[in-house]
Amino acid sequence: MIKCNVRITSNCSNEMKRAIGHRIFLLSPAYAGGERARMILRERAQFPLARQLRGKSGAPIADVFTFLSGLYFRGKIAYANAFARPARGTSGVLVITPTRGLIDARTRIHLDDLREFAEVDIHKSDPRYRMPIERDARNLATKLPAHSEVILLGSIATGKYVDVLLANLGQRLRFPTDFVGRGDMSRGGLMLRCAADLRELSYLPVEGAIVNGKRPPKLPPRRYSPDINQPG
Repeated sequence: MIKCNVRITSNCSNEMKRAIGHRIFLLSPAYAGGERARMILRERAQFPLARQLRGKSGAPIADVFTFLSGLYFRGKIAYANAFARPARGTSGVLVITPTRGLIDARTRIHLDDLREFAEVDIHKSDPRYRMPIERDARNLATKLPAHSEVILLGSIATGKYVDVLLANLGQRLRFPTDFVGRGDMSRGGLMLRCAADLRELSYLPVEGAIVNGKRPPKLPPRRYSPDINQPG
């Protein structure tokens, strides 16, 4: 196994890329019970995404969660699309959901699906959430090729994601080192920058990680093209 310090040098980073055959990302969900969710659920909502959700084809869950969450989820999906390296025929970006387990970020959902998400507050003791994610985490663990990593883009400070994922993925479950000390908005901004610059962050195992750290300097303002979160 390649051993690297927390601050990974370019040579060590290149060795890691050669050693890790595949890398997939798990994105924590947007909150489906807030004001922006109520906006899109209103019967009279006529903006494009609301019309898509009501249409026959629905709307990609990544687009819906980006609308609900804003910068944080936009950063997650842009970063994951930029750096995922899935095995052939598998998804490189999976979204954690309140009731459907792990689903491909390109999956299209409808208004009833969003209403279902809004009814469940994610908590590891709620079987409506825990049973589907346990099932999918087990399946993911059995299907992962050798030398694969699963990167969690979400909070590791609580057990609502980490407990069930660690039980199945163990040392293969990792998170960006630079998340430590940052809030959601700072993480979103950081990931957008990395996706735009094609600069991948370094990762640490979730198991045994120290989640508290010194807050890093505030990121300077920056503008991005509207399509930065789209797959390349």
